[in-house]
Amino acid sequence: MKTSAAFVGASWVALGMGMFGYLIGLWRSEMLLNEKGFYFTVLMFGLFSVVSLQKSVRDRLEGFPVTDIYYGLSWFSTLLSITLLTIGLWNATLLPSEKGFYAFAFMLGLFGAIAVQKNTRDNQEFTKKS
Repeated sequence: MKTSAAFVGASWVALGMGMFGYLIGLWRSEMLLNEKGFYFTVLMFGLFSVVSLQKSVRDRLEGFPVTDIYYGLSWFSTLLSITLLTIGLWNATLLPSEKGFYAFAFMLGLFGAIAVQKNTRDNQEFTKKS
């Protein structure tokens, strides 16, 4: 069954709002450049990690070979990106509202990336079958 256009759209909106909201917040912040670089890198690492995790979990469910090392590394890198953001925000000299903004924008971006990857894969499989 093909993924609905509404869910595809909502997934892209979640990815865009999470990612661009986070990046706009970084751009407008008064952090040092090295701090901005850290938070930017954590976002990119997190987005790549969750796409890799979604793909490896889905591959395993569908019977495609995925090594235990890659599967474990996908989980580890996803959890590491979340942990790095948590530690960075915990130690940051930001207002609690700013910390919450970055945390929720980050998690919304990760969710959006997972959903977009899922929809892309689902719709590719639907196209192949029809």
